[in-house]
Amino acid sequence: MITFILMTLFVVMSPGVDTALITKRTIADGKKDGLQMALGITTGSLAHTLAATLGLSTLILQSAVAFTILKWVGAIYLIYLGIQAFINRKSPATDSDNILEMRGSAFKEGFLSNLLNPKVAVFFITFLPQFVTTAEHAMMELFIMGSIYAILSILWFVFYVFCLHYIREWLLSPTVQNYMEKLTGIVLIGFGIKLLFTQNEAH
Repeated sequence: MITFILMTLFVVMSPGVDTALITKRTIADGKKDGLQMALGITTGSLAHTLAATLGLSTLILQSAVAFTILKWVGAIYLIYLGIQAFINRKSPATDSDNILEMRGSAFKEGFLSNLLNPKVAVFFITFLPQFVTTAEHAMMELFIMGSIYAILSILWFVFYVFCLHYIREWLLSPTVQNYMEKLTGIVLIGFGIKLLFTQNEAH
């Protein structure tokens, strides 16, 4: 279990789509939205945990059509979020309520970005089973490990959001924010394009 926790912490703390989304939202809209984004991403992880435990993820990955559909939907959604980083930049003349309405729910964005990412499903059905000790209790162990993964994720994300919050005033300077918005937009679009070329490793 210690090995699992250490490996999970390494995975959770590694920069990726989740980090890019939380960074973009926290800097642009503040700590509250950053925390909502983190909660949405973690809820998506819990959904993947349930799917892996019940065997739904395996069924999806064994179906070339289902995997391709999920891959394209997830990739398009990431690219969409990346493009938003370019067109939704705040300006002094823009009403903040309208901006928040354009951005949509931080929780929903985090949840959908995680849920629609087939690479997360692949991770859950390849990483977690390595730590299953008995076949008789496999489902329970998968669920417990998935829950531990989600707990460690939200703890790390909350810590990361608070760190961003403390340096947000500097990051919100017009020049820095302009570069940060564009950089995270490029990163998200890049992840989306990369996802389009992801192969179904279950075949």
